[in-house]
Amino acid sequence: MFAFAAAAVLLALAGIVAYNLVGGEKRIERRLDRLYSLEDPQFARELGVLLGPPVVDGNRYRVLRNGDEIFPAMLGAIRAARKTINFESYIYWSGDIGHEFAQALAERATAGVSVKVLLDAVGSSKIDKAALALMTSAGVDVRRYHPVRWYTIGKLNNRTHRKVLVVDGRIGFTGGVGIAPEWTGHAQDPDHWRDTHFEVEGPVVGQMQSVFLDNWIKVSGAVPHGPDYFPELPPVGNGRAQMFSSSPTGGSESMALMYHLAITAAARSIDLSAAYFVPDALTEKALLAALARGVRVRVIVPGEHIDSETVRSASRARWGELLKAGALIAEYAPTMYHCKVLIVDDLLVSVGSTNFDNRSFRLNDEATLNILDAAFAAQQTRIFEEDLKLSRPMTHQAWLNRPWQERLRDRLASLIGAQL
Repeated sequence: MFAFAAAAVLLALAGIVAYNLVGGEKRIERRLDRLYSLEDPQFARELGVLLGPPVVDGNRYRVLRNGDEIFPAMLGAIRAARKTINFESYIYWSGDIGHEFAQALAERATAGVSVKVLLDAVGSSKIDKAALALMTSAGVDVRRYHPVRWYTIGKLNNRTHRKVLVVDGRIGFTGGVGIAPEWTGHAQDPDHWRDTHFEVEGPVVGQMQSVFLDNWIKVSGAVPHGPDYFPELPPVGNGRAQMFSSSPTGGSESMALMYHLAITAAARSIDLSAAYFVPDALTEKALLAALARGVRVRVIVPGEHIDSETVRSASRARWGELLKAGALIAEYAPTMYHCKVLIVDDLLVSVGSTNFDNRSFRLNDEATLNILDAAFAAQQTRIFEEDLKLSRPMTHQAWLNRPWQERLRDRLASLIGAQL
């Protein structure tokens, strides 16, 4: 009887693990046919139809590099808030920067601004208790996404990786940054990471607000709305943009589909800044097909300074065919490279929380901003090439000549690539 009960428990645990590992939706199984280029209006049209919100005109953007530019801009917007602040983040840890954000958010809540903060329960488990107490005592509504409880074990592997700040429904921020000391400074040493965030104004900010509310409704049951959250947003620039989200509970394949659409439509160039680059077989085939039709493919990934050696090993295991086909893959040398930016054909810039791996494509809640703006794309290409100068390229021959211990480690790590 005891053996039967033990077997039943083990079977149940195995089922829970399997559920967490594979997700609940059917995966894209076939490579897309190439039917149009990025310049074709059909590309923007299908982004809107297949991924959700339409591409909207009238936006402007500002790129923010590293903490010395990112945090002052975000804090400045928070301190200037008059009605609402909505902030979602995977990581909110400790340190001076965590307290500075807590103080700014608490001050605005005390002044009567509606302040909502949504933190991933796992990613932000190290949040400083004093910072948390400061916010909650001031009236900041802080919620945790998928707290780890026995009755939520089926959602253990579904984390919100989104990084969205929307102030007064008029100005938005998104990108790769978390609230922790690692993101402060200017990437000057291995203790201060290289990352990029983006400040956005215009009609697309309404879509950013909607992305935040998607998860806020899940955790609170409340539906914030009205002009304080969704004010009229007249055009402020000439850029076209779209903000969309993905989640295993609805549209988990949206991120993978967006990347596949962009890679398949590419005619000239694909530049990818990827904190975690572990492409699955289908995505690798799409990149190889792009290389075969003459598209230049360049990828920057972290080098020796990385927060997960397993991810680095799993990534390297996938490079062989891409390097052989002519892709340039280079490892950023100075510090951890946490950027998440895709630039295609000097037109599309895709930025946000999404990594180039299965976890972002199918397991996490993610948010990505697509910008169709040639001038902005040219600026991002210049930044990419500045980072490339600080990176060490890997040749196909060097990849083949890796020590056997390294090749074995990479191979073993690749076996769990679906979870990275």
